Amino acid sequence: MDDRLIIERLEFQGYCGVSETEREAPQPMAVDLELALGMAPAAATDDLTRTVDYLRVTEQVLAIVQTQRFHLLETMAERLAHAILSEFPVAEATLWVRKLKPPVKGVRESTGVKITRRPTDDQRGDRPAGWLMQHRPLYTPGRALDLACGRGRNAIYLAREGFQVEAWDRDAAALDELRATAASLGLASLTTRPVDLEQAPEIPSASFDLVAVFYYLQRDLAPQIVRALKPGGILVYETFLVDNHARFNHPRRREFCLNHNELLSLFKELRVLAYRESALASDKGPFTAALVAQRPA
Repeated sequence: MDDRLIIERLEFQGYCGVSETEREAPQPMAVDLELALGMAPAAATDDLTRTVDYLRVTEQVLAIVQTQRFHLLETMAERLAHAILSEFPVAEATLWVRKLKPPVKGVRESTGVKITRRPTDDQRGDRPAGWLMQHRPLYTPGRALDLACGRGRNAIYLAREGFQVEAWDRDAAALDELRATAASLGLASLTTRPVDLEQAPEIPSASFDLVAVFYYLQRDLAPQIVRALKPGGILVYETFLVDNHARFNHPRRREFCLNHNELLSLFKELRVLAYRESALASDKGPFTAALVAQRPA
């Protein structure tokens, strides 16, 4: 993703050092941030609610660095990255955290650490999937279908982005929660439907501008998903690879995981716009395959 929100040299008095003296006495520090997110919706509407408010980001950072004490800059940077990725819909965060007057002989400027992090499953919570947000500039609002939606984090995101969303799942309790959340947010464009996808439901053909499927795999649904897309419609899909089963025994059943390049094969009729197979957080996982593909017009 090319779009970046940049906050340069946010200065503060922080508490960081191996010695107790450094942790007790505030010292001048700074952090630079680069946050990856799609800016096209905000640019088109001139609406702050369609992007990340940098004032809220700075408030979140200062609330942590001005009240908490750290032995290592590495720990401070990780804490900030985790807080930002948990709170804001960004696909990636790069932080440069540094001491402006380090107690190191010969250093004239600063000492610090720079890290880049993407949201993991544990950080996401109710945040929309990073793969879905990352490719937002490719989607034109219209009718969307969120299959196996769960509590609807992606359905809510799409409704906020201007889509008419149908959210399908067999978990009645999750759908009840999703309806309540949508009502509290005033998202009348989001509707739910209780569907057992394992019973081969009928998905209306050529009805959706976007179909989203995250962390669900039922291979015999692939032809229906393709047919459900309107000409020019887009599929956004991400789920576990066999690597995740092999390393972490999750999912427990191997058949619920994709083989390498299998996602490309399942949707070979579509034009690939983006694809990856990797761990979302270095070797910590989860290991997933993710696809953005378009039905030919």
